[in-house]
Amino acid sequence: MERNEFIKSKRIVVKLGTNILRSEDGNVSLPRIFSFIEDISALVKSGKEVIVVTSGAVGLGKKRLGLENTHGTALKQACAAIGQSKLMSIYESGFDSYGITNAQVLLTEEDFTIRSRYLSLRTTMNKLLELGVVPVINQNDTVSTLEIDPTYENMQVCFSDNDKLSALVASELDADLLIILSDVDGLYDQNPKTSPDAKKIELVEEVTDEICALGTGASEGGRGGMRTKLEAAKMVTRFGGKTLIANGKEPFVIKRIFEGEPLGTMFLSKDSALSGKKRWIGFATNVTGKITVNQGAKDALIKKEKSLLPVGILDVINEFKKGDVISILDESGVEFARAIVNYDSDACRKVAGCHSDDMIKILGYKNYDAIVTRDNITIL
Repeated sequence: MERNEFIKSKRIVVKLGTNILRSEDGNVSLPRIFSFIEDISALVKSGKEVIVVTSGAVGLGKKRLGLENTHGTALKQACAAIGQSKLMSIYESGFDSYGITNAQVLLTEEDFTIRSRYLSLRTTMNKLLELGVVPVINQNDTVSTLEIDPTYENMQVCFSDNDKLSALVASELDADLLIILSDVDGLYDQNPKTSPDAKKIELVEEVTDEICALGTGASEGGRGGMRTKLEAAKMVTRFGGKTLIANGKEPFVIKRIFEGEPLGTMFLSKDSALSGKKRWIGFATNVTGKITVNQGAKDALIKKEKSLLPVGILDVINEFKKGDVISILDESGVEFARAIVNYDSDACRKVAGCHSDDMIKILGYKNYDAIVTRDNITIL
């Protein structure tokens, strides 16, 4: 039953990892890429909307320059610039042969964090899909400066890899299904490279801490980025979408998935889907500022869906402005929510632990009784 629900998905995001876009010698695997393009073109012609999130630009640039490594941000960005044009020429040639138009979309963190840009991106992407175009998305490594700008030293970025980017795209564009294709068959209960008895998990109903721990162990055992894939699955299922992690080296894997073949691991959606605004607050923004609250405030936010009052604040970390998205931590320093804040960091420090009635005396003004209002809070 669940497999049939996956097949029925109308809007689909397909994430293609670096390892499946190249052959063992490091060169681009044209037969495999064209098989993906053939399968995706068939889906589009059948009436489905497909968005591709692709890796591979840095690797192609590195190969073109004959480099052994890409140490240093500037070199990595240069390789991305060279490789991106080569990557897109492959997609354009492939889709054109099937009469499908594709579009290049390069994204940075700010395209999600700045809400006006995010809304513009959403509008454009919806129009492309309406026109039957396949958007081909990649992180814009050539211009992203988060790794080298000291301003962002303490920032939690909304995405730092294409697994997270694909989850963000699926989330913010209301996709029904995210398919992550990598060089693994799915999620296993143990590391299959070290445990002969390891079994593939066919279905995950909820991405719990125990499920995430399987990804951590696998990553340490050398199976690659399963942890980030599980984080992506957790994000997508949180907003009501579904996720499938499968082996992209399987011949015509996308076609076989939509023929109902039991490939990969399925992750089911949660019933309580978040609204678009709550998704943006919780997952699509970079976060620098943090507020630590006491247990009473945490209970009020989670159990009673209340606003955050100044009396519940224990500490204010880093600097932020009114209207920024901040992280809310419990007394142990664990993040459990994100929210749009009504006051800047300086004002929050001054009123921390005080009653709302005293705010005007302390600040000389009071725009809100709450530091953050309940409609602007996303519980993670």
